Amino acid sequence: MELKVTTLEGKEAGSVQLSDAIFGLEPRQDIIARCVQWQLNKRQAGTHKAKGRAEIWRTGKKMYKQKGTGGARHGSARVPQFRGGGRAFGPVVRSHATDLPKKVRALALKHALSAKAKDGDLLVIDKAALEAAKTKALLGHFSGLGLTNALIIDGAELNNGFAAAARNIPNMDVLPIQGINVYDILRRRKLVLTKAAIDALEARFK
Repeated sequence: MELKVTTLEGKEAGSVQLSDAIFGLEPRQDIIARCVQWQLNKRQAGTHKAKGRAEIWRTGKKMYKQKGTGGARHGSARVPQFRGGGRAFGPVVRSHATDLPKKVRALALKHALSAKAKDGDLLVIDKAALEAAKTKALLGHFSGLGLTNALIIDGAELNNGFAAAARNIPNMDVLPIQGINVYDILRRRKLVLTKAAIDALEARFK
């Protein structure tokens, strides 16, 4: 698959040949969905907690005598039936993470990249670099390229000026190649890759 390469200013900068093994697959929604669910499960904090009856600081003395009151039999006031008592089967601190094999994760990333390429939402630029960290200037470049909602992936090192200028622009994410993931690719309308990012991806999946 061959795609044109443009500059930030919108000028042509040649073309690049994309590997069909990475960008030319027929996207499988089930594999992509499994990876997204794995990511969302993994990032849940799991810090929710409610006190059970054993954790309530309250007397354990029998509330009133067993017989002769005309009421129901009760013992401890810590039980869930009473105000201030412990909660029955309440949430506990735990991990929500699930397992997903590395090969499935790698395959899901390929399918997500292929889905963007198939839909025409993949853009290749020669480099993501700005001399001065000016958000207004970067907004002008994005407007010229027709980008309003995009994920931009650069090489191993981000350009400080570009990253700082993009920080205040809504719906624009900038990540190094190490941070590329299925969820972020799907949550943005366009995927923008630099030539350095493509080289890194091809080296990773070689």
